[in-house]
Amino acid sequence: MVEQVKDAIKKHGIEIHSTFTGLVGYSFNLFAHPDPLMRMDAMDWYTKAIDLSSMLGVPRTGGHIAAKSANDYSDPLRKQYMDSVLIENMNALRLYAKTKGLKLLLWEPMPVPRETPWTMLEAEEVLKKTNEGDGVPVRLTIDLGHQCTLKGKESDPYEWLYKFAPYSPAIHIQQTDGKADRHWPFTEEYNRIGIIKADKVIKAIDESGASEVYLFLEYIPPAEENDNKVLKNLEESIKYWKEYLG
Repeated sequence: MVEQVKDAIKKHGIEIHSTFTGLVGYSFNLFAHPDPLMRMDAMDWYTKAIDLSSMLGVPRTGGHIAAKSANDYSDPLRKQYMDSVLIENMNALRLYAKTKGLKLLLWEPMPVPRETPWTMLEAEEVLKKTNEGDGVPVRLTIDLGHQCTLKGKESDPYEWLYKFAPYSPAIHIQQTDGKADRHWPFTEEYNRIGIIKADKVIKAIDESGASEVYLFLEYIPPAEENDNKVLKNLEESIKYWKEYLG
């Protein structure tokens, strides 16, 4: 499969920016699983993701990193312990990524409190504690719909861009009303009710001082959605963003 992908990359002149976890990975606790054997399994899974990225010649990987169990999150001592284990595992992964020639790891702030990092403070702590010592740098992947469970200033996706775009070389763009993690397309229908405006996103990134940011459309339709409707929504979303990025 690696060789087939590399052939397709060469044939079509494509550059792959990064590999990333998807809905399957998001279904697991990974590095914050309460069972240490399952955390070992997560390390094996992520090192293989690094191996795959390296074989493809892709310099970045990452995504959803960890989710604490409800019991661990509600117990202050267990929560503190799991946070320390999480950072330790990520720092080990940074060293492994360096041996495989990767440039950095990406860590996505998530919308559920048990999914580290959730708040701006947690994001700052992640950046600080996983960029000490040897290993590849850790950066964020901001998602413009993941502020829906926060309050006040932190619930504003543009505030996250102003603060973290310089440390988020990959940003997930989705249309949302800010009330849930919607992953709507950027169509006329959803743009009327959505809070994500392309011009405001670009302005916030520019004013943050970020030098280079890649925007990744993360439209996630219902599984039962008609295929042609999905393609139409993708085309309309791309057309919308091209008006501002062209």
